[in-house]
Amino acid sequence: MSCKVRFAPSPTGRLHVGNVRTALINWLFAKGQGGQFVLRIDDTDLERSTKEYEDGIKQDLTWLGLEWDDTFKQSERFAEYDKATAKLKADGLLYACYETAEELDRKRKIALSRGRPPVYDRAGLNLTDDEKAKLEAEGRKPHWRFKLSGKPCEWVDLVRGPQAIDTASISDPVLIRADGSYLYTLPSVVDDIDAEITHVVRGEDHVTNSGAQIEIFRALGGKTPQMAHTPLLIGADGQGLSKRLGSLSVQQLAADGVEAIAIASLLAKIGTSDPVELKDSLQTLASEFSFEKIGRAPARFDEKELMALNAEITRGLSFEDVKDRLAALPLGDKANDAFWALVSENLQKVDDAAIWLPIFFGDIDKADLEADDAAFIAGAAAYLPEGEISEDTWSVWTGALKSETGRKGKGLFMPLRLALTGQAHGPQMNQVLALLGREKVLKRLG
Repeated sequence: MSCKVRFAPSPTGRLHVGNVRTALINWLFAKGQGGQFVLRIDDTDLERSTKEYEDGIKQDLTWLGLEWDDTFKQSERFAEYDKATAKLKADGLLYACYETAEELDRKRKIALSRGRPPVYDRAGLNLTDDEKAKLEAEGRKPHWRFKLSGKPCEWVDLVRGPQAIDTASISDPVLIRADGSYLYTLPSVVDDIDAEITHVVRGEDHVTNSGAQIEIFRALGGKTPQMAHTPLLIGADGQGLSKRLGSLSVQQLAADGVEAIAIASLLAKIGTSDPVELKDSLQTLASEFSFEKIGRAPARFDEKELMALNAEITRGLSFEDVKDRLAALPLGDKANDAFWALVSENLQKVDDAAIWLPIFFGDIDKADLEADDAAFIAGAAAYLPEGEISEDTWSVWTGALKSETGRKGKGLFMPLRLALTGQAHGPQMNQVLALLGREKVLKRLG
């Protein structure tokens, strides 16, 4: 049977590298197996979910190349969740509870103070109809909990291996809030059953939830998907990424000029036994994907690795590949093959060419040099060889300056680089000099 997976973002914000990695792993697994990738929009939180964020999520996935085979929205399926609710109630597996948040917090604290786990005591199960009626007459509305079996729930996780959750050690999960709205758990199970999802692939923070969800699958008569819980993403420093997620959104990375395949190449390989290397396509990444390669340690996301991959892509792009993107930059319409061939080796992103466009096609501020360096530059023009400047001119010129002034090494080359480009680093100066031309060189030396 072909596999079928789903990625289920909530449209309450844009995608960031953490949830993109989950989407990518699902996509790579499905496509590597010839299966299907479903995009489920988890918009049951009607107050926080927006059409703008939903569209943004779809734009981000499309830009990354993670196109879906099917999509649907949870907000259009409340009737199906109501049917599942009715079945669980009829089977005695969904029961009403009337405690307030404060009362539940007090119960947890008391249990902890007595050395017991803070597991819900199932007081709601013991309420009589008269007691329920009295509570509702007081204005209380029930929240609804799923009655767990109290037995170990076992499965073989595709990443973590054999897993067991003792459902006696966890509280019966709340499936419906007091205001009648559904929490994530029940709609997710109903959707997975109806969509015939074969594999649930998500972060390891959902491991404990899986015990309860597997029991709900069984209670609703559905086939339990195989589970794969991957380690979470952390920063290069070992800390969480939560404070950085805004700058690590797909939208921002794309706006900053990061290439989609660089993001995919990094996220597909970190935390695995494969080396982090630039790949030519998502299809190649899919052919190399295996859950067996995923380690148990958190995956470290290092922006330096991302930019190194991006620089590798940038170096491999032709002028025709980037012509239109350069044209959107100031003076970019003046760029040509020679310019791109010279500067691309020094760029991490295509848009970084904006630094070099005015250097070759516009004007730069006069370099702020020490007095002796300024005097050196003022006299350097006299030793510039006559005739058309070529890539050989630099060595002849600097050789003459070295003989005349006694300068050598950095003391010779750096003032010239700063005067001609305004940059302390960059392409080989023999090539820079040839592309600048005599008129610009003499103007900047004057």
